[in-house]
Amino acid sequence: MRILFIGDIVGKPGRQICVRAIRPLRAAENLDLVVANAENIAGGSGLTPEIYHELMNAGIDGITMGDHVYRRREIFPLLQSEKRIVRPANYPSAAPGKDLMILRTRQQVPVAVFVLLGRVFMPPVDCPFQAADRILAALPPDVRVVLLDFHAEATSDKQLMGRLLDGRVSAVLGTHTHVPTADEQILPGGTAFQCDVGMTGPHDSILGRRIDRVKETVLTYRPTQYEVATRDVRINGAIVEIDPETGKAASIERIAIDEKRVEQLTKNKD
Repeated sequence: MRILFIGDIVGKPGRQICVRAIRPLRAAENLDLVVANAENIAGGSGLTPEIYHELMNAGIDGITMGDHVYRRREIFPLLQSEKRIVRPANYPSAAPGKDLMILRTRQQVPVAVFVLLGRVFMPPVDCPFQAADRILAALPPDVRVVLLDFHAEATSDKQLMGRLLDGRVSAVLGTHTHVPTADEQILPGGTAFQCDVGMTGPHDSILGRRIDRVKETVLTYRPTQYEVATRDVRINGAIVEIDPETGKAASIERIAIDEKRVEQLTKNKD
């Protein structure tokens, strides 16, 4: 089976390219499942119910969130009711939302997806490594395909998580830094790994934000609004091929899809 995991979707540009690209991309790449991190999609921070449903209608199967999960209060009821979105599993048990989702492909293969926050340069949270053990121990025995979105700053933490979970999950894929790393690999135990799959949104930017606004604040200390940029919009992510019987990954491919490629995909679909 083939799973596409899409890195942090940033603002309206990231949302629009996903809405246009996902269905033709599913067909072109023979994808069985599409999961995306969408914690930065609503104006650059958070998620709204309207945007959540737009992503679902566009062909995304599940949504992971991160440290900006609660930036929009209107999302609280949806986090509680919907089964295709998860908040970080190392948040307190009373935090709104679910810490695990089990998605199903068209062939009815169950796929467990969860997200954890790192602790370096991040808000205080419970130990992500212990939380991973807790989640895996609670999985039904028939769930063999497991995807972890590790939303963290430190590459050392991400590498450690990959090694600790090697052979226990199908993929450990990093988000949060918005910069794709070139270390995609299959670890010895059969787990696909990449420190960060990158950002889906405007790449003529500073991590998705207007360059001029970031420069002004950094150089003058005058506060500005870090508006989402608009140019050079791309989808970053990774496609992982997994044996559904064993849950082991066979391959991982880093992807970067620009507007020109999206136009080609759309034409081919038509």
